[in-house]
Amino acid sequence: MEGIGAKLFAVRKKWGLSLREVEDRSLRLAEEWGNPSYRISASWLARIERGDRDLSAAKLIVLAVIFSIPAEQLLGLYPLSGDSTPQYNQVSSPNTTMLLTSGLLAQQARSWLPEDIISQPVPEKTTLLPREDYLPTHYRYGVLGQQDNPLAPMIRAGSFLFINTQKRAIANRKEWTNEFDRPIYFVFTHGGYICGWCDLDKKSEWLTLVPHSLSYASGMRWKYKKDVEVIGRIAVVLQRLDEAEPIGHT
Repeated sequence: MEGIGAKLFAVRKKWGLSLREVEDRSLRLAEEWGNPSYRISASWLARIERGDRDLSAAKLIVLAVIFSIPAEQLLGLYPLSGDSTPQYNQVSSPNTTMLLTSGLLAQQARSWLPEDIISQPVPEKTTLLPREDYLPTHYRYGVLGQQDNPLAPMIRAGSFLFINTQKRAIANRKEWTNEFDRPIYFVFTHGGYICGWCDLDKKSEWLTLVPHSLSYASGMRWKYKKDVEVIGRIAVVLQRLDEAEPIGHT
């Protein structure tokens, strides 16, 4: 049976990419995603294509993005036997809108999302949930509470948050162009957790929470790293649009 290396070689040639071009694209992705483990060297890929060595899930996801192939399709090229199933702990953005009914992406969605999320009442306060073993180590879950939601109405209370704890640095004004691109942070203060846009002064002394212009929340300011801790940047928002309704309700 043709191994994963030969299949990856065929895909790369189909796109007309050299080993060096794949390496350059992976470097840009690693910088954009803030994780050097996503880098793929030309020499490493050449060895993979010559043989059938195992690939990590992270490398498969990077190649899926570079080759513009849905991650699920690329993982389907992997010859599975016995316990050789690769650990799949990252989900890339698909090229087309998909309805997940089966396959690895559907399994991953089920493992990441609690089944009772649509039936749970919206909490009063923003909450950081306990760490889950199946999540990548640098991700945490949070839920946006009703009290002082500075992102309303752009993001509603009760939204489920995926927090990247590796991205804690506050972006400067040059790193975003509009409110939809502006990074959102999950922070911990003496009053509890809160989620919103943040500004850091030039001396890195004061962190200011900036509310959405249509929200009723007030701006807040804390001594940076003394009175406030940045847990991380919001990577994904699962927004509930319906009111809480028990599962199975008719």
